[in-house]
Amino acid sequence: MGQDIVPKLDPAEVRTFTKALLTDLQALERMVDEGLIESGIRRIGAEQELFLVDADWHPAPVATDVLEQLPENQGFTTELARFNLEINLDPLGLEGDCFTRLEQCMTTRVGQVREAARDIGAEVILTGILPTLSKSDLVVDNITPRTRYYALNDAMGRLRSGKPYRLQIEGAEELHFEHDSVMLEACNTSAQFHLQVSAEEFPVFYNVAQLVAAPVLACAVNSPLLFGRQLWAETRIAVFQQSIDTRSTALHMRELSPRVRFGDRWLSGTVSTLFEEDVSRFRVLVATEVTEDSIEVLDRGGVPELRALQIHNGTVYRWNRPCYGVGGGVPHLRIECRVFPSGPTVADEVANAAFWIGVVLGGAEEWGDVRQSMYFGDAKANFLAAARAGLRAGFRWFDGESVSARSLILERLLPLAREGLLEAGVDSVDAARYLGIVRDRVESGQTGSNWLLRSLAATREGTKRAEQVTALTAATHARQKTDLLGHEWELARMEESGGWRQNYARVEQYMTTSLYTVHEDELVDLAAFLMEKNRIRHVLVEDANNELVGIVSYRALLRLLARGAHAPSADELPVKEVMERNPVTVGPETATIDAIETMRAHQVSALPVVKDGKLVGIVSERDFMPVAGQLMENRLRQDKSALG
Repeated sequence: MGQDIVPKLDPAEVRTFTKALLTDLQALERMVDEGLIESGIRRIGAEQELFLVDADWHPAPVATDVLEQLPENQGFTTELARFNLEINLDPLGLEGDCFTRLEQCMTTRVGQVREAARDIGAEVILTGILPTLSKSDLVVDNITPRTRYYALNDAMGRLRSGKPYRLQIEGAEELHFEHDSVMLEACNTSAQFHLQVSAEEFPVFYNVAQLVAAPVLACAVNSPLLFGRQLWAETRIAVFQQSIDTRSTALHMRELSPRVRFGDRWLSGTVSTLFEEDVSRFRVLVATEVTEDSIEVLDRGGVPELRALQIHNGTVYRWNRPCYGVGGGVPHLRIECRVFPSGPTVADEVANAAFWIGVVLGGAEEWGDVRQSMYFGDAKANFLAAARAGLRAGFRWFDGESVSARSLILERLLPLAREGLLEAGVDSVDAARYLGIVRDRVESGQTGSNWLLRSLAATREGTKRAEQVTALTAATHARQKTDLLGHEWELARMEESGGWRQNYARVEQYMTTSLYTVHEDELVDLAAFLMEKNRIRHVLVEDANNELVGIVSYRALLRLLARGAHAPSADELPVKEVMERNPVTVGPETATIDAIETMRAHQVSALPVVKDGKLVGIVSERDFMPVAGQLMENRLRQDKSALG
């Protein structure tokens, strides 16, 4: 999906594309059988995704503007969302100081994006999920204006029969969220790494990559927050799988595979087996014109591009994805590791890559065929455990042994990774530097995820979550400009949040979402009880569908008491008798200044917040006090400065 395409929607055109796809499968199998795939050389590659943020540390939909400032043909490209960019790095031979060179190249490219972004008032953040990302950032208007992204959104919508996308994630907190587009995928950014292997060794290497996905993820987690909720250590895993899920809940008796997947079994055949399984299980999502007949190209002694197969493969998201490519006129195979989040620093990312590549190489040499030594279900369960708990995870290892993530990494896998890298020809100093970063991180226990959660806990009690996540994002940016590694970062401080402008620009940043509500037929006494016990002045009235029908204010209860309506004869008075029907509301994306003007115009002290007809929060006069305090403080400083 990295290239723009003209989608074909006519059934006859889809059939033509499918025929080309099946022909490509035959051509790949023939190339494997005839030994036409490149062997005897190891290369590595990388893709760096990143977030663009504005001066208030919120997503900045300026990717196309930034791209216009960047040089062409250097790997800079768009992503699904207008606030994301991707950098594709040139492949390097796995030898010498290749990881140092990879870090230098990634740092240079990220630096170019930073400079271009600053020219238009934006900044770059490397993180798996941006802490300040909000639901209103995921609107269709923020899809990057490229044909392939609209085609992807339309195709996913058709497969889902127009049903909403759902996120249901449970961690320290819970998140249940519905959305209307594929933009949920844009919550995530990653650092993806490639390892070139020969066709002959592909099955062994791929199975080892599956086996070690859990421990390499456990020490690299960097995405514990989404929409301010504490979820998994690497929430990206859950978000990505659910955001691209096209399965229907109505078909609960069928065994259907998600498009984002770890897999269901060890690889027993050749690489063609993986591609064949994906074509068998997943319908063509995006079809386009393909002029190449790959079998005819082979018959002429040429090298086919297998474009149909590559396009289809780009719409199936295995965490370890098989890739076919052609470089210098020679076809090759790669394993693409997609488990790593972006950040916390480029050096941390390269260390993750060195660890993964080293342990795959070393594991393939030491363990060989792992299919008889490890139950695949355990490898899959380990992966989910790592995503949920990071370094706190426990794994089932060979022969059913139970082992902690930390001891497995430190005592067994890091030495194995070193052997794998040195055997491949990587310089010992290079291997020691990057594997040492992983070792120090694991020993300290401070993964990127751990740093974010500790920083969140360190902020003062009573602070709005919007201020906390803003401080986390600002602190991430500040520390990424230093030479410190992620496990060396000091915790974020509240003063880094930047004040009222960053934290109170939109209603959703500070609205109260933990609501106390009643139904209109319930007792007025219940509303009064909720106000007294929770020290609130408004209780919202909703129906069974969570739709707002009214609001009960403290003043309304006082008026009721003053009229004597709360006499014994009225002790069963329902809420609907005193509530204000059809109250004035705002949406979560409403600007603060507009919310204030709405309150003044309608002379109300609270505004229910409604999204798509559903009650999602409330904002009151009390919530504006930090804004007023900050503005008053700023004004006093200005006056003092003017007086000398």
